[in-house]
Amino acid sequence: MSEGPFRSLNCAATVGDRPEAVAENLRRVALAAGVSPGWLLTVSQVHGDVVLRAGAGERGQVGRPLGEADGLWTDARGTAVGVRTADCLPVLLEDPVGRRVAAVHAGWRGVIADIAARAVEALKAAGSRPEDLRAVVGPCIQRCCFEVDGELPERFRAAFGEDVVVEVPGKERRHLDLPRAVLRALGRAGLDEAHVAALPQCTMCDARFFSHRRDRGLTGRHLSFITCR
Repeated sequence: MSEGPFRSLNCAATVGDRPEAVAENLRRVALAAGVSPGWLLTVSQVHGDVVLRAGAGERGQVGRPLGEADGLWTDARGTAVGVRTADCLPVLLEDPVGRRVAAVHAGWRGVIADIAARAVEALKAAGSRPEDLRAVVGPCIQRCCFEVDGELPERFRAAFGEDVVVEVPGKERRHLDLPRAVLRALGRAGLDEAHVAALPQCTMCDARFFSHRRDRGLTGRHLSFITCR
């Protein structure tokens, strides 16, 4: 229902889009996925490492965030948890044995703060075993486009290894491979390598996606979500 720079399925009411258009987009997304619209839950994202629990009691108004956090998990059947992104990494986790799911929003600050591992810890505290967990990183800005300078390359090397920093011949700025860093963090948290994956699409390269960098901040947000069954 969105138009202009938000045209298509913008799922964020905080970027300047019409609230009624966003609410209708979210309603359509939920119904298409077989989820009651009031059971599709999100948070107000702040680029931190807090992970909240979404219980059955939190179901309610479409699009109303539960609180300030960058991760959300649930074991309430029929409830979906989601995060909004437009270059940042959406990470979805499932425990098919314990019947729990989680959604994580990770920009570079969240990656370096190990938000993905915090989500695994939250699921583990609820009874999940890391070896049972499955995870996927959705479309995000890839190493081809994520240029950085200053102290970030060294911070990421120290935290995740040499291969997450990419030297590009002829360029002073380095590139970061954020999906690789998150996959490494999930492995350290106990997930089996065979149970994790990262989609290859780059939100900045691919015009199908909203991109905060490419569109200089005037753009919509995707919603990546997962339902507890």
